[in-house]
Amino acid sequence: MEKLFFDLRATHNPHRWFLPVEPGICVGPPGNAFMFGGIGMASAVAAMERTCQRPLIWATAQYLNYARPGSVVDIDVWTPVEGKYNTQARVVSHVDDKEIITVNAALGQRDSPYSGQWTDRPDAPPPEDCDAAEHWRGSDVGLHSRMEVRVVRGRYGKDREGNPEADGRTLLWARPRGDFAIDATMLAIMADFVPSGIGNALGKNAGGNSLDNTLRIRRIVPTDWVLCDIRILGVHGGFAHGTMFLYSQGGELMATASQSVIVRVRERPEDQ
Repeated sequence: MEKLFFDLRATHNPHRWFLPVEPGICVGPPGNAFMFGGIGMASAVAAMERTCQRPLIWATAQYLNYARPGSVVDIDVWTPVEGKYNTQARVVSHVDDKEIITVNAALGQRDSPYSGQWTDRPDAPPPEDCDAAEHWRGSDVGLHSRMEVRVVRGRYGKDREGNPEADGRTLLWARPRGDFAIDATMLAIMADFVPSGIGNALGKNAGGNSLDNTLRIRRIVPTDWVLCDIRILGVHGGFAHGTMFLYSQGGELMATASQSVIVRVRERPEDQ
């Protein structure tokens, strides 16, 4: 079993897992850090895959509350339908009686001679030829210190302000620092980078808080980097909607993601 990016732990109950919330899986300003939403989704995916002994097909998460450093998230897996080829599952992740995230999913696989993709990886220089990017809060602590990001197109991090991007699109190479495989859990973490495209689309120091995330797995192949093709589709009424296509270095479409986000525009230094 692959090494996980987070410290998911088993219990005597095969349907219950728990996750200590450590600084390395958190984001947010000093004194107000919280578990990254992608970690919440990824830990639920890992718990379901291990409980069901089947790979993820799709998962959709609703973010309800924050888990703070020093707390412990309990992850309860429910499997209301277990079929021959797939399992319909649900996770409720909570700290004590406070629900943090709910995830609905399907897991499984079937033998089939058919495989294809009808979207191509955008042209992009290799990661080593792209500029390294630093998150706007800084990349020396928390989750962002454990991820490496290189910008192919658009603006990211501290360089988001400027002319709005005409098509709302950002291209990033991303990978974890350390010996971690690119699997469904890692794609779930990267899928929560959709809000990072909002500042580029608006031309402002902007981002947001995710309300939800839906991840659909096509085919995961060995790759060192993932090309994240982020597309902010629209912003209105304080909310943004965006999608992401996640490709291997070789051009394989591994997954897609979509989110709705509460837009946050930070105009003053003290808002940082």
